[in-house]
Parts: sequence; structure tokens; C-alpha cells
Amino acid sequence: MKRIAIWSAACLILWAIAAQAQSENHQENQKVFRGEVSDSQCALNIHSLTRSHQEMLKSKSMGGTSTSCSLYCIKNLGGEFVLAAGKTVYRLDKQDAVREFAGQKAKITGSLDPKTKTIHVEKVEIEVPK
Repeated sequence: MKRIAIWSAACLILWAIAAQAQSENHQENQKVFRGEVSDSQCALNIHSLTRSHQEMLKSKSMGGTSTSCSLYCIKNLGGEFVLAAGKTVYRLDKQDAVREFAGQKAKITGSLDPKTKTIHVEKVEIEVPK
């Protein structure tokens, strides 16, 4: 009976140490990414030669603002929210977390999966110009 209690306590301690290490490792991998929360249709050059909302806004076919263009493309054209950071486009894993920032410059804190270029979003803030 004492052996079971000792083994159980040892397993619990090892589990707690592993969980703490994983949490610390996760925090160390956090980075800040800056860019525009856009839609994949425009940002990945599906229907925009400039990888932006420029053409769509001129034609007014998908709204009059970057926000309305992004929301239209996501709702009607099968797009998804992405972070357009210059010529680099990152996928975002938490679509609902970034919806309110559509078409805006944002600062996203999270960890990057380099294989899929996906940011695992932890925090999103409006990017305030300096």
C-alpha cells in the first residue's frame, strides 16, 4: 500500500514538473507579429494584384473599406483571416479572436508554427502608430 502511495506521489510530482516546463517553454516561444488583419483572398493574391484591398476598394464591389472587404471575402468567397505583414502572410488559428480587427493594423502575440506559417494566437491588440 505504501508503494502505491509513493509511486502515485512521484508520478504527480513528475507530472507537475513537466506541466511547468511546458508552460515556460510555451511562453519563451511567444513572439509579437505586426501587420494588417486581412483576408486570405486579398493577402494571398487570389483576386488582388497588389496583395491588398486596393483594387476591390476602387471598384466598390466588395465594400468601401478594408474591413468590409475582408468580411465580404470571408463570408462569401471562402477566405479566412490572416495577418499580412508586408509580403509575408501568416495564417491565424483563432479566427474568432481576430474578427473584430479585420482590416486594421494589429499586434498579435503568439507562437509560430513555421511549417504551416500559422500563428497560434494568444493576444490581439490594435497597432497604435508611433
